[in-house]
Amino acid sequence: MRLAYGSQTLFATTQRIYPCAHSRALVFLEIRMSSSLASAAPGAAPSPALGTALTLLLATATGLAVASIYYVQPLLGLLSEQFGVGSAGIGLLPTLTQLGYAAAILLLSPLGDRFDRRRIILVKSAALVAALAFAALAPGFTALALASVVIGITATLAQDLVPAAATLAPEAQRGKRVGQVMTGLLLGILLSRVASGSIAALAGWRAVYGIAAVAVLAAMPLLWRGLPRFVPATSASYGTLLASMGVLWRSHAPLRRAAWAQGLLSVAFSSFWSTLALVLATPDFGLGSAVAGAFGLAGAAGALAAPLAGGIADKRGPQAVIRVAALLVLLAFTVQALAPASLWLLVVVAVVFDLGVQAALVSHQSVIYSLDPASRSRLNAVLVSSMFVGMASGAALGSALLAAFGWRAVPVLGAVAALGALAVARRR
Repeated sequence: MRLAYGSQTLFATTQRIYPCAHSRALVFLEIRMSSSLASAAPGAAPSPALGTALTLLLATATGLAVASIYYVQPLLGLLSEQFGVGSAGIGLLPTLTQLGYAAAILLLSPLGDRFDRRRIILVKSAALVAALAFAALAPGFTALALASVVIGITATLAQDLVPAAATLAPEAQRGKRVGQVMTGLLLGILLSRVASGSIAALAGWRAVYGIAAVAVLAAMPLLWRGLPRFVPATSASYGTLLASMGVLWRSHAPLRRAAWAQGLLSVAFSSFWSTLALVLATPDFGLGSAVAGAFGLAGAAGALAAPLAGGIADKRGPQAVIRVAALLVLLAFTVQALAPASLWLLVVVAVVFDLGVQAALVSHQSVIYSLDPASRSRLNAVLVSSMFVGMASGAALGSALLAAFGWRAVPVLGAVAALGALAVARRR
């Protein structure tokens, strides 16, 4: 009952901030995930109201955590040269990061409902610092691959910080404060690739991880001092919470369709972003990590337009939006596969397919949120886990195809994955 009440309260609060709650509140994958996990935030011990200073700290820490997932993508060309690893092998780095993130979302998300969230935040922060520092000092490719897994696991710190803000904020200011923390998360996503590519161009790839580790480390004592202890929201065992996600999967066909379709779209999404730096380094383009990082802004343009799909979903139904979104992704990758090599075409493709992927995600979450309001956090964990498995698969397959057949094989993979998502979306 307590979980259900918290879920409904945050959902209602989000509706006050954004006219279409489930469609306008968030614009990127992790932002949508954070909102859902916040809906089941555990209680906190009595404490002063969440003020501006602590809100800023939580927003900054959330952005730093989620950025850790994306630092590697613009660095792949440099890392391939550094370690003498080909396109297929170097693609393991984003693949392992995404797999670590997916596993942690599925296996660790329930811990926030069962244990003191402050302790989880501090432990994950320390582990993330250690993983980033180890990556900066990695003596070889194997060590960096191991660090990538741990970075993916511990970067789910972002999914603990947003619910913490939702819990600490007074009822009258909850929507405002959560929105501010999610702004930090959005900025972390938007700026991570740009910062990574620029820093690497100036000081090398190790500096990217070193600076990231120092930034998270600087936030830790502030989090230790600013966060109160949280009272767990449920006494259910960890095993019971995990098992309940399997029950949800078996019970709801719309959840299974959403997971499959969004997972396939995530294959297309990740195949592009995980190989972009390598593609730009080919003779057809001859560009470096800074340009690869700047592409994050192009993708953001598409993602920022995606919330408009929420209004259409409210009028025409989410299934119509999902089908159109999958068609957009299919069109973007088909054009990229057939058209002559062009930097500007890559920019347009990034805008269009990001719009499609994010619009589909908005609509899929609209579908699953209506299935069981008391289980939104776990429903979302199932959906997001499938997305990140898809992203890991896209990174691995895209890198292998790039190495074997050249860069045009990557958009072919994206088009095939989008066609599969469209087929799933059309099923009843």
